[in-house]
Amino acid sequence: MNPAVYVLVAAAIFGIGLHGLLVARHVMRKLLALNLMLSALFLLLIVVPASIDGRPDPVPQALVLTGIVIAVSTTAFALALMVRLFRRQGHASIHPDLDPTLIGQRRATKRKEGDR
Repeated sequence: MNPAVYVLVAAAIFGIGLHGLLVARHVMRKLLALNLMLSALFLLLIVVPASIDGRPDPVPQALVLTGIVIAVSTTAFALALMVRLFRRQGHASIHPDLDPTLIGQRRATKRKEGDR
């Protein structure tokens, strides 16, 4: 298959991940978007060196394998932080001011404080 197809697919996956990283408010969605971006980068690192001289290069393959291990461990650490954030705050949003589920709760709390 033509390597340009893989490059286009990697660019599309990276773009989807970047959009998710910029738009999402929930930590889990941001983490999934970041993993999507890393997957696109790994695909690109495997395809580009193989398309230059026609045979697979072992150095980028080793780098991608190392990157996958680091990505898995970083994801596990981020999930542990997310669980701790959820247990501490009751929600997993980074920006609680923008979380639509909490806006009604804050308004009710302000009304109760205003009644006092």
